[in-house]
Amino acid sequence: MQNIIEISYFIAAILFILGLKKMSSPVTARGGIIWAGIGMLVATLITFLHPGMSNYLLMTAAIFVGGVAALWSGKKVAITDMPQMIALYNGMGGGAAGAIAAVELLKGEFHSQTFLVLAILGALIGSVSFSGSLIAFAKLQGWLRRPLRFAGQQFLNIAVFLAAVGFGVLIIVQGEFNGTIILGFFLAALAYGVLMALPIGGADMPVVISLFNALTGLAVAFEGFVLNNAAMIIAGTVVGSAGTLLTQLMAKAMNRSIGNVLFSSFGAAGGAEEESVEGSMKPINAADAGIMMAYADRVVIIPGYGMAVAQAQHKVWELAELLIKRGVDVKFAIHPVAGRMPGHMNVLLAEANVPYDRLYDLDEINPAFPQTDVSLVIGANDVVNPTARTSPDSPIYGMPILNADQSKNVIVIKRGQGKGFSGVENALFFGDNTRMLYGDGQAMASELIEAIKEF
Repeated sequence: MQNIIEISYFIAAILFILGLKKMSSPVTARGGIIWAGIGMLVATLITFLHPGMSNYLLMTAAIFVGGVAALWSGKKVAITDMPQMIALYNGMGGGAAGAIAAVELLKGEFHSQTFLVLAILGALIGSVSFSGSLIAFAKLQGWLRRPLRFAGQQFLNIAVFLAAVGFGVLIIVQGEFNGTIILGFFLAALAYGVLMALPIGGADMPVVISLFNALTGLAVAFEGFVLNNAAMIIAGTVVGSAGTLLTQLMAKAMNRSIGNVLFSSFGAAGGAEEESVEGSMKPINAADAGIMMAYADRVVIIPGYGMAVAQAQHKVWELAELLIKRGVDVKFAIHPVAGRMPGHMNVLLAEANVPYDRLYDLDEINPAFPQTDVSLVIGANDVVNPTARTSPDSPIYGMPILNADQSKNVIVIKRGQGKGFSGVENALFFGDNTRMLYGDGQAMASELIEAIKEF
């Protein structure tokens, strides 16, 4: 039986790895989710056959409740709320790792000091990921609208973290599993996760979600060693390494270090200081914008979070299809940190059945902007702000952007004249070649469609 269990865990781990590999491309992502799901099913079912397993009723009830909740949320949660759902689910993974560690620590049955150290590390990292992800969820959900910062905050954070580490060391050194010390350890770890996430602004949420994802994977891997569970070790390691690489890519896309994301004030709405932008925003109506796009040879569409809020992705693709039928070369430009989570725009456009070969990342599309007749920006802000390229004093200076300002003409669909999450005024909106189409993204896309149909 033990051989069957080990083989099953090995198969589950292979399915996790293959599934994650497939998720790296929009073309195969759906299949990757199915493969990983099958792997999870195999790992879950084989757990029931473990020698000495007895709480079948509790396990079945937990799986049923969790499955129903996941099915309901997966069907009911709007695509605009997907980032906070991802943050919440990721937090649950970290919490689960912490809960496993808590049970093992209270039992106090470790084969060696090494396993005890791994349990403590997994508990610390998992708890931080759990509470930090809950704060990220609250920020994305709009319950915490502004970053919380105060004098001496970093010193408090360090003190709480050292307290958690101190409790952990005390457990290891004493070798006695005192309930009070264990409780203090977990409370300090959870508090640090909260304090770590509170000062981080909305503009940094894609990086933060990736970071907590990496921490959750690492915590699961550590607890896999404690439980001698190969599937947890491999799955946690894969998720942790993938999350780490993704975090680095997200930070690179913003030209910032992880430390800068965690400890700077960037991302606080209205908190940035930048020089004023000369000129004025010049409005355009949908009819004139439609004419401009209908007679263009090359059009680049740049989506952002505003498109997600307006649920405009289907109308935007309908607009693109009309242009394509007229012989216009239409491309979609995707910035790595557009939206509220990694790959947010890819998910939205995939939902609207936009062909994958029309999606271009930053490095692929930027050389094409000088030859682009019209760039249509819908709901994007900071990721197209040329200030990042031209103003050394700007908080976003050096951040790689989509060079929409180099297009012959730019049309920006926007509700109003507000700034982006970084709080920095967007020089693109004041450009001589830019026209502002004010209104809801979906409504304006519909008006553009009607305008083009008239031709």
